[in-house]
Amino acid sequence: MDLKERMKRLKSNIPVIYFALKDKETLWLAKLLAGVTIAYALSPIDLIPDFIPILGYLDDVIFLPAMIALTMKCIPKSIWERSRVTAEMLWANKNHKKWYYAILIVVIWILVISWIIKWILC
Repeated sequence: MDLKERMKRLKSNIPVIYFALKDKETLWLAKLLAGVTIAYALSPIDLIPDFIPILGYLDDVIFLPAMIALTMKCIPKSIWERSRVTAEMLWANKNHKKWYYAILIVVIWILVISWIIKWILC
């Protein structure tokens, strides 16, 4: 299995991590890592901006998969399997709505842009 295929497989675990985060039996450290991983995966803001040649995609190739792998190791197997089944059931249903996952990111960007505009105009 090549690197690109492994990264796709790791990124496909993000919904499973989300459901493990919501599980009441998940330990607080795993919840913390899961929250940070999901926030970083959904955020349009990267540690290294993508427009920087070569280095810009480094976080997508190394940092995010490493965060996903670390989070997966911290979640107990029973919770992981339960979350995987829940995620597969949700994504198998073609009527699911993915747009509401982006609401927090959109709200943050609106607040940042409005703060910048206010700062420039005042």
